[in-house]
Amino acid sequence: MQSVIKLTVFEFEGLFCRDCFRQSSAFPPSLEVIGIYNSGLTMRCPFCGAQDTRVLDSRLANEGDQVRRRRECNACKERFTTHEVAELTLPRIVKRDGISEPFEENKLRSGMLRALEKRPVGSDDIEAAINRIKKELRASGEREISAQELGEKVMKELSLLDHVAFVRFASVYRSFQDVSEFTDMIKHLQKK
Repeated sequence: MQSVIKLTVFEFEGLFCRDCFRQSSAFPPSLEVIGIYNSGLTMRCPFCGAQDTRVLDSRLANEGDQVRRRRECNACKERFTTHEVAELTLPRIVKRDGISEPFEENKLRSGMLRALEKRPVGSDDIEAAINRIKKELRASGEREISAQELGEKVMKELSLLDHVAFVRFASVYRSFQDVSEFTDMIKHLQKK
C-alpha cells in the first residue's frame, strides 16, 4: 500500500499552475495537493534587504523538480536567482541492526564521492545520479526502506557512471572477503 503525501503549495506572486503541478511526472502519483495558499509576499533582496522584488523569468530546472526564477530588486536593481522545490520527505533508512534514521543526502553524496575519487566523472553527472536516487525513493511512496535497498540503488547508478567506482563501492558494501569475489564481480561487469 502506498502512503499518500499531502502537500500544501504556497503560491507566490500568482505564478503557480495547479493543473501543471498535478500532471507533473516529477512527483509521485500518490501526491495530493490539499490546498493552495497565496501569501501575497515577495522574495527579499539578498543585496539590500528590500521586499520589493519582481520575477523576470521562470523556468523548470533539475529535470522538472525545481522552478528557477530570475528576480530583480526594484530598490537597488540587482538581479538574483531563486530555486523553488516541493518539500517532500524521503523515506527513513533502516540499517542492518534495525535502527531507523532519516535519509541524509550528504551521507549518500560522500559515499559516492569516496567511490568516485580520482575517477573521470563530472560533478554534474554525480549530482544527476544523486537526484535520480532521491526521485526513485520519493516515487516509491514508502516511509522506510532498508539500507541494503538504498545500497543497491547506489550501485546501479555507479555502474552507469564508472565501473571502477562501482567495484570500489561494492567491495565495501558487500564486504568482499577474498579475491574470488572481486573477480566474480568483474566478470559480471564484463558481460554487460
